[in-house]
This record gives sequence, C-alpha cells and structure tokens, in this order.
Amino acid sequence: MISASCVVNRPKLAENYTEDTWLKLRDAVGAIQNSTSIKYNLEELYQAVENLCSYKVSPTLYKQLRQVCEDHVQAQIHQFREYPFICIKSLDNLSFLKRMNRCWQDHCRQTIMIRSIFLFLDRTYVLQNSLLPSIWDTGLELFRIHIVSDSAVQKRTVDGILEQIELERNGETVDRSLLRSLLGMLSDLQVYKDSFEEQFLIETNRLYAAEGQRLMQERDVPEYLHHVARRLEEENDRIMSYLDQSTQKPLICCVEKQLLGEHMTAILQKGLSTLLDENRVTELALLYQLFSKVKGGLPTLLQFWRDYIKSFGGEIVCTPEKDKDMVQDLLDFKDKMDNVAQNCFARNEGFINAMKEAFETFINKRPNKPAELIAKYVDSKLRAGNKEATEEELERILDKIMIIFRFIHGKDVFEAFYKKDLAKRLLVGKSASVDAEKSMLSKLKHECGAAFTSKLEGMFKDMELSKDIMIQFKQYMQNQSEPSNIELTVNILTMGYWPSYTPMEVHLCLDCFVICHQLTFNILRHFLMFAGRKLQWQPTLGHAVLKAEFKEGKKEVQVSLFQTLVLLMFNEGEEFSIEEIRTATGIEEGELRRTLQSLACGKARVLNKNPRGKDVEDGDRFNFNNDFKHKLFRIKINQIQMKETVEEQVSTTERVFQDRQYQIDAAVVRIMKMRKTLSHNLLVSELYNQLKFPVKPGDLKKRIESLIDRDYMERDKETPNQYHYVA
Repeated sequence: MISASCVVNRPKLAENYTEDTWLKLRDAVGAIQNSTSIKYNLEELYQAVENLCSYKVSPTLYKQLRQVCEDHVQAQIHQFREYPFICIKSLDNLSFLKRMNRCWQDHCRQTIMIRSIFLFLDRTYVLQNSLLPSIWDTGLELFRIHIVSDSAVQKRTVDGILEQIELERNGETVDRSLLRSLLGMLSDLQVYKDSFEEQFLIETNRLYAAEGQRLMQERDVPEYLHHVARRLEEENDRIMSYLDQSTQKPLICCVEKQLLGEHMTAILQKGLSTLLDENRVTELALLYQLFSKVKGGLPTLLQFWRDYIKSFGGEIVCTPEKDKDMVQDLLDFKDKMDNVAQNCFARNEGFINAMKEAFETFINKRPNKPAELIAKYVDSKLRAGNKEATEEELERILDKIMIIFRFIHGKDVFEAFYKKDLAKRLLVGKSASVDAEKSMLSKLKHECGAAFTSKLEGMFKDMELSKDIMIQFKQYMQNQSEPSNIELTVNILTMGYWPSYTPMEVHLCLDCFVICHQLTFNILRHFLMFAGRKLQWQPTLGHAVLKAEFKEGKKEVQVSLFQTLVLLMFNEGEEFSIEEIRTATGIEEGELRRTLQSLACGKARVLNKNPRGKDVEDGDRFNFNNDFKHKLFRIKINQIQMKETVEEQVSTTERVFQDRQYQIDAAVVRIMKMRKTLSHNLLVSELYNQLKFPVKPGDLKKRIESLIDRDYMERDKETPNQYHYVA
C-alpha cells in the first residue's frame, strides 16, 4: 500500500518542488546580475540544481537559465546606445571604453558565479548534448550577439582602441591594462580578426607609410635606422602587452614593409657609402639586421656593397697620384671590409664572396701596376733597416699581402719585379731576415706552384753555394806563401736564375786583379765537371770596406766598387780631373758622375771638389779631404742611385710581355700537337684555360698568325677558321 501511494503522488510533488526551486534559483541569478546579496546559501543552491536535474527537468532548466541571462544582457545594450556617439575629445572615447570594459568584466564575473551554481547542469546535461553550448560559452554568445555585434557599439569600441594605440605610438601614456582587457574580450568573443585586426593593420599601414616618407626626407640614414629599430621594438612590446599573438606576423611585416621595404634603395643610396667610409660598425650591423627581415633586402644590400668596394678600390688603384700608398691603402681597405663582413654582416658567405669578386675586379682594372707596387711593398718590408715590425708582425703583414696578391691576374709581373728586388737584397746583403725571405717564398710556392718559385729558390741555392766556395777559397789563400791583404767575398750566380745586368768593364787595381784571377781559377776548378760554363764578372753590385787615414785618425769607409776604384786613385796622386779618373777606372761617364757626387757632394765628403757645388761638371777637379771628420769609426757612403726610371719599369714590363709571348707560343704548339686539328674558337678556349695571365683575343690571334708564318701550324684550305698541326 505504501509503494502504491508513493507512485501515485510523486509527479505532483516533483511539479511543486520544481517550480519553487526554480523561483529560488532565478532570484539568486537576478541577485548576481544586479550585484546584490544572495539570500540563499550557495551550497544549497547547487544542491537544488542537482535535485532538479535528477527529476529530469534539465532541458527546461537550461532554457529558463538562458532566457534569464539573455534578458539581462539585452537590457545592458541601452547604456551604450544612450551614450553620446558624436564626440570630439579622446576623453569621451576613453570613458566609453572604460564603461565597455566594466560591463564586460561584470558579465564575466556574473557568468562565472552563475556557472558555479549550475555546475551540475553544465557537467551532465550540457556535456551529454554536444550541440548545446556550455554555460560559459552561452554567456559569451549572448554578449557577442546583443552588445558587441551591435554595429554602432562595435565601431565605437574599435575606434576607441585604435585611437588609444595611435596616442601611444605618438609618445603618450595609455592604460595598457584597459586595452589588454578589451582586446581579450574581442578575442574571446571571436570577433578580434574581423572587427579589429583588419582595421588595425590598415591604420598601421597608413601611419608608417606617411612616417617613412617624411623621415626619409628629414633624417640621415643612421638616425633613420635607429628609429626603425625602435619602432619594431615598440610594436613587439605591444604584442606582448595587449595585442593578440596572431597579429604579430602581419603587424611586423607591415612595419618592415613601410619603413624598410619601400625605401631600401633610397636608404642605401643615401647612406651606405657614408656608413662604410666612416666605419660606423654599429649602424652597419643594424642595417644588415633590418634588411635581413625584408624580402629582397640582403640581395639589394649585397649589390650595393659590391658596387661600393669596386668604386672605392678602383679609385685607389686607378689614381696614379696615390701609387706611393696604393698597397698600404689596399691592405687597410681589405682589413676594413673584412671587419665589416665579420662583425656587421654575420660572416655571410654571400657577402664575403662578393667582396672577393669586387677586389678581383677593381685590382685588375689597371694592368701590371698593382703587381709591380705589391712587389716593391714586399721589398720595403723584407729589406734590412725595416724596424716597423717584429717577426710576428712581419709574418702577419706578409699573410695580408698574399691575400691581395691572390686577386692579381698578372702574377708574372709581380714575379719579375719581386725577383729584381730579391736579387738586390741578397747580393748587397740588405735582407732583413733569411727566415722571412724563405717564409715569403713558401707562401708564393703554395699559392702559385713550384714552377713559379723555381728561379727564386735557385737564387737562394746560389747564395749558399757561394758561401761554400768562398770558404774553400779562403782556405786556399791561407796556404799561399804570400797571402793577400785583401779579404774578398764573391757571389757566384747562375745566369738563368737572376735578373740580367748590363755588363760593364772597369779597370781594377793590381792587387784586386790578382786576387780575382786566383778566385776565377778556383771557381773554374770547382765547376770543372760542368762543361760549357762561362764566368762573367759583374762589378756593378760590388762593394768594399776601405781603411783610410785622416788628420783625425783612422777610419773605415764602406763604399761601392766604383767608389772604391775612385778612392784608391788618391793613393797614387793628390788631385785628378774627371777625365783622368774616367780614363784610369774605365767607369761609364754617367755612373762616374754619380760616384764622384756621392764622395764629394754628399754628407760624408771624403773628397774635395773644386769649384764647390752640388753637381759634377766637366772641368771639376778632385782631391783627398784630409780634414774629414766623423763621429763614427765606420762610415757608410751611399752611392747616389738613380731612381728607377720609367724606362727601367717599361723594360721590366716589356720582358714580362716577351715572356708571355713565348708562353702563348708554347701553349698553342702543345695544344695543337695533342689535338692535331682544332677550330679557332676551341683553340682560344683551351688557351684561356691553360694561360695563367690575362691576355686579349687580339694578342692570341697575332701569336697564332706568327706560328702559321713559322710553319708550326697551317690553316685548312677549305675552312679558314680551322687549324692543322704541322709535324
């Protein structure tokens, strides 16, 4: 009976209970929405929702809750519609934004409270129905539909946010927490991209387009670059502070495009040369960093960098007035560009290769001269008396020179001048360090191969062989019954290794003649095993140390062989004319005048000239200066050297040109002997592959014609452009 009674009465009890409980829950929701105190205990309300759900009224409860929330949100729109929409002052817009933010914050807080009461409904009924939004999502949906989707309210909100961002970009302080909250609202409501981001990017594009045009006119490049970097930093800071992360890429791309991409060429034309000229390392690094962010930025920068190097380097090489300092300027320029590539351009391989290409281009604009001057520069560093650098520093300088040397096409020109200077250093004893000389030789061999340095190595072998021969000769002289009072040292040179010197016959004194004759005998005996050897004396590079007596006392005078012959004459007489000296010594007239000038008109005047003067004239007479005084015991009297004349330089260059012709001829014959028949174009192509120096097509054609005339090859009778080798 009890069970039957329960079954009959339960629906009525459930209906009464449901209605009363809903009224209680509705009052609690209303209190939350109106921010008044709730009459009921939250735990009691939660239990009430659970009981209603157990009575299977969840669908009704969900609909009623949604309706109550929707009614409340609909009522909130009136406070924004009643707000004055025509306003000028940004303060009114700020007030509107604050009201919107307050409404949003209240709505979120209320939704959280309501959800906490209806949590059981949310976790059972709503969760089991995938088509129904959760209570939180329902709250967002209602706020979006009834407030944010209102066109006037949305426009006012977005315009207000954009106005605040523009104020901040202009340097004013804004409420970032307000912006962060409002933009978070748009993002949560899923209208951020459509309602805000699109308009925000349009305004950003407009702002920075105008700013870029204006500042490019007003500011110099370093200042402009720092401004761009500061703007990018500011925009990244905005993203971190209040903008959505999805905006980062389009926003930064927009700033980079308008401030950099649209002005790349103008920036480089206006400022790159200045930055490089002044070595503005910080700004150059910033330039590279900024251009690496923009599409096409680095290729454009690389092209301007290459053009700058060609232009600046070409001015160094192609200005004859700068020849004196050309090599040092090139080394300094290379160091400077290396530093920029390493420290500013992040060791980018493309920039390093472009730099090498540019150096190779401009340094060969002026054929032969850079190679000649590099050889002379090396000579100045390896010559004795160079106290500018220690051995370690000298090694570093030689390494740097080799880098410049690699860019030169006409390395045979360098070889010719280097060989001539090396000969002087070795023969006159002017080499600062044998180790440094051999180090340079090793570098050249590594760079150009053994064939390039074979003659240079032969020069060192000759010097070592000469030392051995002189040791044997001195032992021979010590064994003689009447040893000579002259200490003689001679270098025996292989003619093919050394530069050619113009033979000059002079009249040696009797003692010198006898000892030279004895030395000649010993040298020939040493080389007896080699048939066909010819010995030729070269007095032009000889030097001696003479012992002289003056009133002040005994002195030693270090002089050239020509100076020696002149001074020894005054052992036989008091005074001589220039003609008498020339007849007695056999020295060529021009050389004799320079010799007498060095002895009678220089700083150390061991001879007196009558009449006095700086130049030696035909009627001058000379006598020994017995009153000569000097603080040093050994005095070096430098021979007045003719500066290397243009003719001598041309002569060296001509020898190089002649050697090149021989090499071209040999290469043509070698190729034709192997191929037998070849067209003109293929022959020229093969020659360019084999020859290691620059040559013009016209010069190749002349050499081919010469070989045809000399019957080494012949033209095809039917095809004139075809050649046949003649065995």
